[in-house]
Amino acid sequence: MQSSMKKCLVSCCLTGLPTRYDGCSKPDSRCLQMLSEYHYIPVCPEQLGGLATPRAAAELVGGNGHDVLKGHAAVITVTGFDVTPQFIAGANHILTIARAQHIKLAMLKAKSPSCGSSGIIGVTAALLLEHNIKVIEF
Repeated sequence: MQSSMKKCLVSCCLTGLPTRYDGCSKPDSRCLQMLSEYHYIPVCPEQLGGLATPRAAAELVGGNGHDVLKGHAAVITVTGFDVTPQFIAGANHILTIARAQHIKLAMLKAKSPSCGSSGIIGVTAALLLEHNIKVIEF
């Protein structure tokens, strides 16, 4: 039996899963309410890119997620380690999932070097937007 419900991706931490860099979650009641209308796939780009949880906090250096994807910026941890390859790998895995599932919407965590989409755009958000996948930030 095929469901007619729409599909979307969602940042794991927004659903209550402890996947943030600090090993915590950030459940969002507005997001959870919206998810009731979807079949959703929880994703964490950092974990899919091979980073552990917990992990050192990271920030975009020299630009935004679009710049990282072009090789003009980097993602660096607060301890000085370059995690750009892991962030790009995670973003590519998320895009692969979105394409395989014909997903056109992602609900992502605000203020994240992967998922943020307002202010400085994160790596995963940038890649999804470049492939015409709508991003809603929580």
